[in-house]
Amino acid sequence: MTYLLALDQGTSSSRSIVFDEAGHIVAQAQVELPQIYPKPGWVEHDPMEIWRTQLATAREALAKAGLKASAIRALGITNQRETTVVWNRATGQPIHHAIVWQDRRAEATCAQLREQGKEALIQAKTGLLVDAYFSGTKLKWLLDNVPGARAQAERGELAFGTIDSWLMWQLTGGALHATDVSNASRTMVFNVHSNQWDAELLALLDLPASLMPRVLPSSAHFGEVRPELLGSAITIGGVAGDQQSALFGQACFREGMAKNTYGTGCFMLMHTGNNFQTSHNGLLTTSAAQTTAQTEFAIEGSVFVGGAVVQWLRDGLHAIQGSGEVQALAQSVPDSGGVMMVPAFTGLGAPYWKPDARGTITGLTRGTTVAHIARAALESIAYQSAALLQAMSRDAVAAGAAPVSELRVDGGACINDLLMQFQADLLGIPVLRPAVIETTALGAAYLAGLSSGVYASTQELSGLWRAERTFVPTLGADRAAALMEQWEHAVRQTVQP
Repeated sequence: MTYLLALDQGTSSSRSIVFDEAGHIVAQAQVELPQIYPKPGWVEHDPMEIWRTQLATAREALAKAGLKASAIRALGITNQRETTVVWNRATGQPIHHAIVWQDRRAEATCAQLREQGKEALIQAKTGLLVDAYFSGTKLKWLLDNVPGARAQAERGELAFGTIDSWLMWQLTGGALHATDVSNASRTMVFNVHSNQWDAELLALLDLPASLMPRVLPSSAHFGEVRPELLGSAITIGGVAGDQQSALFGQACFREGMAKNTYGTGCFMLMHTGNNFQTSHNGLLTTSAAQTTAQTEFAIEGSVFVGGAVVQWLRDGLHAIQGSGEVQALAQSVPDSGGVMMVPAFTGLGAPYWKPDARGTITGLTRGTTVAHIARAALESIAYQSAALLQAMSRDAVAAGAAPVSELRVDGGACINDLLMQFQADLLGIPVLRPAVIETTALGAAYLAGLSSGVYASTQELSGLWRAERTFVPTLGADRAAALMEQWEHAVRQTVQP
C-alpha cells in the first residue's frame, strides 16, 4: 500500500492526515491554534507555534497510522491563504507575529490605492479586488512598522511567505523558499497571466523583489523534509491554498465544475479552465491549483458567516447546548414560519459587498418559536450560498459557458442533511456530498501523489471521487425563485439607513 501525508494548516488548528492511495483516511491528528487579538480588527498568530503544532500533528498522525516516514511516498501542504509571515533568512526567526487573513490593519493602504485609481490595474493583473484581506498590503505594513525591517529587506536579509512558504522553510531547514501559484495569486502582487511576481505591483507597494519566494506549480517537486524531523526524508510534492486545494480534492478539474466549503464561513469556487474570467457580479478571479506551467483559473466567492451562525445560536442566544442539536431543533417545525434571518454580523461578503450591513431577523409573529429562528438561521447558510452560485452562473453565461449543473460540497456543516436538501431545493441542481469530506487535505495529498507518480493523471483522480449522498431538488423552480426573492428583500433590510 502507498501512503501520502497531508499537512493542513488552518486558521483555528493545525492538522495532519495520512491517506492511502485510494484517498481513504488512515489516521489524523489535530491541535488547536491560539488566536492573538492585539487591537480591534487585528488578528495574529505566532509563526513558531504554527510550526510546532504542525510538526507535532505530523508525528502523531504517523504514529496513529503505525507507519514510519519511509512508508510515505510524498507530502502535501494546504494552508490558510493570505496570512503573512516575514522572517530573517540567517536565523529563521520571524520579525513579528503572522498577520492573519482576517486582519484589517492594512485598510489605510488599500484606501490609498483606491484613491490613486489603481483598482482596475490590480484586478486586471491579479483578478483580485483591492482589499486588506490579501497579503501584499500586510507585507507593506510589516516593512513600514517593524523597526529596521525595511532596511533589512532592502539588503536582502528577509524572506516573505504565506504559511505554506513558512512551513517549507522549516521542513527543509531553510533550504527552500518557495510557494505555489494558488497561494501567490492571493498576494495582490502576482501576475496570474504570466505566473510571475509583477514588478509594477511590487513597486506600487514598495516591496523589494528579494523578499519573494520562488513560485512553482501546485504539483511539483518542491524539496525534501529534513530526515531528523519525521524519521526519514519525505518529498514535498504538492502545495495549494486551502480553497483551491478543496476544489482539487473534489476533482473539479474542468470548466464549470464548482464546490462549496461549509465552514465558519462558506467558500465557493467554480473552475473556469484556462480562461481568466473577470466577474461582473462581485466575485474574485483566482489561480486554481495547477499541475503544470499552464495557467488555470477559478471564480471565487465567500460568505462571511456560514457555520458561525450555529455557534451564535449556541453561544449568543443559548438556543442549543451543542452545534449538533441544531438540525433536530430546526426539523421540529415544518418550515421557518416566514422568518428570515440574514446573519450579517460583520457585514455581507460576495456577491453583495455591504460592509455596513448588520444582522436582521424579519417575519416574526406571535407564533414564532426558537425552532423557527433556528431553522431560519440554518437556511441563511443556503440562501447566501445560492446567491453566490447564481452570481457565478451569470458570469458563466456572460462568458459563453454553461451555468453550473451540480454543486459538490464539503466542510463540517455539509453533514447536516436538512441544510444540504434545502441547498439543492434553492439551487434547482443536485448537491453532491463526497464520501471523504476532508477534501482540503485530500487535495494536497492528490497534488503530492501526482508529482511523485502515485497517480498518472487527473482523470485517474476523477475516478477515485465518490459521492456519499446526492441531494436532488424537490421544490419547483417558481417556489425556489419566490424564496430567493424573499431572501433578497431581507438582505435589502440589513443596510443601515
